[in-house]
Amino acid sequence: MSETNDTSKPLDIITIGRASVDLYGQQIGTRLEDVASFAKSVGGCPTNISVGTARLGLKSALVTRVGKEQMGRFIREQLTREGVETAGIVTDPERLTALAILSVESDHSFPLLFYRDNCADNALCEDDINEDFIRSSRAILVTGTHFSKPHTDAAQRKAIRIAKANGGKVVFDIDYRPNLWGLAGHDAGDNRYIASERVSAHLKTVLADCDLIVGTEEEVLIASGEGDLLSALKTIRANSSATIVLKRGPMGCIVYDGPVPDDLEQGIVGKGFPIEVYNVLGAGDAFMSGFLRGWLRGEPHATSATWANACGAFAVSRLLCAPEIPTWTELQFFLENGSTEKALRKDEAINHVHWATTRRREIPDLMALAIDHRIQLEDLAAGDAEKLARIPAFKVLAVRAAERIAAGRPGFGMLIDDKYGREALFAAAKNRDFWIGKPIELPGSRPLQFEFSQDLGSRLIDWPIDHCIKVLSFYHPDDPAELKATQIAKLRSAFEAARKVGREILIEIIASKHGPLTDDTAARALTELYDEGLKPDWWKLEPQASRAAWAAIDTVIETRDPLCRGVVLLGLEAPYEALKEGFAAAKGARTVKGFAVGRTIFADAAKAWLSGSIDDEAAIADMASRFGALVELWQGLGETKAA
Repeated sequence: MSETNDTSKPLDIITIGRASVDLYGQQIGTRLEDVASFAKSVGGCPTNISVGTARLGLKSALVTRVGKEQMGRFIREQLTREGVETAGIVTDPERLTALAILSVESDHSFPLLFYRDNCADNALCEDDINEDFIRSSRAILVTGTHFSKPHTDAAQRKAIRIAKANGGKVVFDIDYRPNLWGLAGHDAGDNRYIASERVSAHLKTVLADCDLIVGTEEEVLIASGEGDLLSALKTIRANSSATIVLKRGPMGCIVYDGPVPDDLEQGIVGKGFPIEVYNVLGAGDAFMSGFLRGWLRGEPHATSATWANACGAFAVSRLLCAPEIPTWTELQFFLENGSTEKALRKDEAINHVHWATTRRREIPDLMALAIDHRIQLEDLAAGDAEKLARIPAFKVLAVRAAERIAAGRPGFGMLIDDKYGREALFAAAKNRDFWIGKPIELPGSRPLQFEFSQDLGSRLIDWPIDHCIKVLSFYHPDDPAELKATQIAKLRSAFEAARKVGREILIEIIASKHGPLTDDTAARALTELYDEGLKPDWWKLEPQASRAAWAAIDTVIETRDPLCRGVVLLGLEAPYEALKEGFAAAKGARTVKGFAVGRTIFADAAKAWLSGSIDDEAAIADMASRFGALVELWQGLGETKAA
């Protein structure tokens, strides 16, 4: 039967074993030799499961080793972002983090190379297993690959002994990779089964200690040493009282929680989900994550199996491994609503839930200094070549001003362009907590055009992963239908490009330049854009005249996209007192999270600095004073809202 939902220990599951960086070819239907670019993610069976279980609401941790280098730090940082406890990860100063490189050659061929020669996780040893840490978890998960070396084998067996001595459960993911047991060449990483008496004899010694054993048909064969499935399952049962879960790919799975019947279909069958196969790697790790969510929460096996199959369906329909495992919100959405797409990666509704529930970080509040202006600063330069050449340096001063106010605190950011802001972007990037947005619109364009090139895909691909796309549209709901259709089509292309390259997007709407701003203007505009499938991460809106206008905006956003990050207010060069009124009107709005203001902060300093009447420090001090005043104003209103 399923495990009880015991919450007496701080962790639900500790996974042990491989930790790698996965590099998966982005060109589909080609040989690995011909792949030109790769997508990066964390990888390795137990690492993927630690991410998957965390996404599904369990308290998970990983025990492994990573290198003392950039890839090792990436694994640590990504696991932290995912909510995985990293206290069990040892940094190895002598060895590099493992790599796995793959291509999708077809729907049944996935060439895979493991770069694991003397890698960090393969050096895991008994000394890396902390008894107090293992005791802190209700269950541990050990993996087949890490029984292939004496010292990693000893490490896992020590963890098993500690867990069992302290009432913990042992989960065994058979995780069979023949070439990691030395049974196949480097180019046979995708080979899933080679019979080996040596491997079978070794793995059989693990079975008696297990409470849950999970494997594919091939993995069940290798763990038992048998040549047919029925004999294999009965041999495992003879060696272990564990619950056995047989993974059967598109046919779902069967759970055996007692004697193995002669008719294997008489086990507990989980509902399957027929989907298009895109990449099979990682499907088993997603499956295990879903099953553990149910098993460790005391759900019936049929429920756990259904969740497992659904999670596996998500992974097999997408390119990567850990990043593709659904969140609990996404899984529930899928189970309640289903999908009309056999290729789940093409389902816009599901993809939005996935995207919005796996963002890289939480940003509950945002106070940004906007220095992405181009035309306004060019106007100040008035055609003077020397002044134009100084604009990039002035933008760096704006970064220094924002840094001075942020003082290392979260919730601050910058809007910076990449026409004049290259050096400023480099300076801002040193502040790892800074939110950074970059504009893509041609300034002043109506209908909207993109700056530099209309081909956003080629432009965005070299942006840092955490830079947010900002696109401004002068859009009024009473505009002519033809103009609105053109504007929406351009915004739609920006939104689709953002999702394709994995970047957040902020859509800025200014309606007041081309029509009256009434209590329902902004809400109507947002409704029309939502109707066209636009679900940006952020909205940037002008201050509204009344709380009724904000109430209407709240209703639209919360109804159409409750996963939206929210709204930031723009300034339109309004004086402080005018912004104070606008901020006050927004103080009761549930969706307003902050502001992104520019000319109110920098206009006077820019004019004086470009003319040479003030120096760098004076410009920084002036901008910092104005930005600080707005921060103080907004935070004061926030305290009023909280009270």
